[in-house]
Amino acid sequence: MHARNDWFTRAETGADTPAIRDINLAAFETPLEADLVDALRADPAWIDGLSLVATDADDKPLGHALLTRCHLDDTPALCLAPVAVRPEYQRSGAGTAAVRAALAAAKERGERYVVVLGHPAYYPRFGFTRASVHGIRVTIDVPDEALMALALDDTHPLPPGTVRYAAPFGI
Repeated sequence: MHARNDWFTRAETGADTPAIRDINLAAFETPLEADLVDALRADPAWIDGLSLVATDADDKPLGHALLTRCHLDDTPALCLAPVAVRPEYQRSGAGTAAVRAALAAAKERGERYVVVLGHPAYYPRFGFTRASVHGIRVTIDVPDEALMALALDDTHPLPPGTVRYAAPFGI
C-alpha cells in the first residue's frame, strides 16, 4: 500500500466500537490489544476524545490510536497504546494520521506528557525520544530503546519517574 495524504481523523464515537475492535483483532496476532481497548473504555484512565480513528472518505475506520491516563510517579501523563491499522492499510499513513491526531487532541486539552512502549524506528517521527534519558522507567523488563516519551509542551520538560499504567495494562 502506498502512503496516502487523504486520511480523515476524528475522535471515536460509540458506533465505532466494533470497527475499532476489528482493527485491533486484524492488526495483532492475539486478541490482547482488542481486549485491552475494551477494558480501558470501562476504566477511569479513559479520556473521552483521546481515542482517535483514521478513516477513508466513506468514514470507515481503518486505523486507531488510543491515549489513556497514566502517571510518571505522581505526575499525570498519557500512555499511547495501542496503535493499530488494518493489515491491508498498514504503511499507508493511517497509523501516522491517527497518532498525529491523538497527540494534537491531547495537546489541545492541555496534556503535557506522553509515553509509549513500541517500535524505536516508528515513534521518533512524532518527537518521541528514549525515556531513560529523562529518567523515566517502567517496572517490567523492556528494551531501553522501546520505552519512549514526549513532552507536548516545550515549556514543561519531561519529569523523571516510573510509569504507572492504568490497571487494564496489568503492569
